[in-house]
Amino acid sequence: MHGLGNDFIVVNNLEERLPQDRFAEIARKWCDRRFGIGGDGIVLVDPSKVANLRMRIFNADGSEAEMCGNGIRCLAKYVYDRRIHTDTTLTVETLAGVKTLFLTVRGKEVELVRVDMGEPILQREQIPMLGEGTPVKGEKLPVGEHELLVTCVSMGNPHCVTLVSDVDNYPVATVGPLVETHPAFPRKTNVEFIQPLSSAEVKMRVWERGCGETMACGSGACAAAVACHMNGVTDRKVTVHLLGGDLLIEWGEDNHVYMTGPAVEVFQGEVAL
Repeated sequence: MHGLGNDFIVVNNLEERLPQDRFAEIARKWCDRRFGIGGDGIVLVDPSKVANLRMRIFNADGSEAEMCGNGIRCLAKYVYDRRIHTDTTLTVETLAGVKTLFLTVRGKEVELVRVDMGEPILQREQIPMLGEGTPVKGEKLPVGEHELLVTCVSMGNPHCVTLVSDVDNYPVATVGPLVETHPAFPRKTNVEFIQPLSSAEVKMRVWERGCGETMACGSGACAAAVACHMNGVTDRKVTVHLLGGDLLIEWGEDNHVYMTGPAVEVFQGEVAL
């Protein structure tokens, strides 16, 4: 499945349980685009005691992520289209807390998913990021030969946002990994490169922690929208244009961030462990 080209292997872990001690190994093996199925990560649909379902997500490098906006939309489509869950409101337990999803259905299949991503976390130590002063807004960050002005936000997972004038030609593949592994971020970070187009539109490329550059990042789009509004370049509602398509992000007056976007199933099959 994919959300705007950010692709995942979705596993029904309710019935046939994958061995927990092999999650990281399985993610690395299956996500390999030459020797495996190929994907940015694997999404496990698990039972939950506090929500309708639980999502665990492992990146292509085997690391576990706290949250994934595109992945959770894929999970929602997966469980609704298969009648694992039949209500158009769905709660999902993640390492970043319980998220509430609202499904737009055409016929008997999910077309769009609106996710209440919760409140953005702006306190430096909770992102986490080393240093002094909070929030992290327009702070200078030396990165190799570059000095970036960064605004950092956690959406349950860490994000470092920087504004650029020409995102299409920006050296994301060079700067992205340097920021991801920068000593200022003890748990590494996702990196968003944003070109504002108007008060209601931005263009974004993303270097994802544990994956590299991807076609889209839902939590990253949310963090970018918050960062752009904090820096006075956009309104609270913004369309984020990613390589794989568009997401609508709204930082509500209730301080919650809402993300709306599609999810698509590409194929299904069986794989040997």
